[in-house]
Amino acid sequence: MNQVPEKLISFRVYEDGTDLLGVADVQLPSIEPMTDTVKGAGIAGEVDSPVLGHFGSMTLTLNWRTVTRPLISLAQQKSHSLDLRGAIQVYNAGTGEYVTQPLKVVVKAIPKKTDLGKLDIGSGGDASSEFEVVYIKITLSGEVMVEIDKYNYICNIQGVDYLSSVRAALGLV
Repeated sequence: MNQVPEKLISFRVYEDGTDLLGVADVQLPSIEPMTDTVKGAGIAGEVDSPVLGHFGSMTLTLNWRTVTRPLISLAQQKSHSLDLRGAIQVYNAGTGEYVTQPLKVVVKAIPKKTDLGKLDIGSGGDASSEFEVVYIKITLSGEVMVEIDKYNYICNIQGVDYLSSVRAALGLV
């Protein structure tokens, strides 16, 4: 069964799971492990070794057409719970049919920057909200693919909790 994920059909952004926000587009965060260079006896060169379950800054950006109430509201200096829900178009090459695959990205995010954009007659204002993501959970077709919670030492990627032994070692279990 050859499934070809083709494109995002549409998406919506909610705050606290219920309040619909109007956004032009979203730049999701990059998941980049923290690394440290390991070198020395027994290693032929250098290795940038990831720190188990730890990630660098994860930034999420909401781009707005113009200044809006949600843009200003999301500038409040507190954690915001954002729920991004999408519908992915998938082509089944075996049957020749299109199916819709649900995507859900939940983040807890703290505002880093609110760009009010520009004022230019007859055009969009290019306003944006930039956030530091401290929690992210990605669910694809009902299956949790990624859950990273920096403050609670959780790093679950495709069912493997990479920080369970660290929590145990720290007495957090």
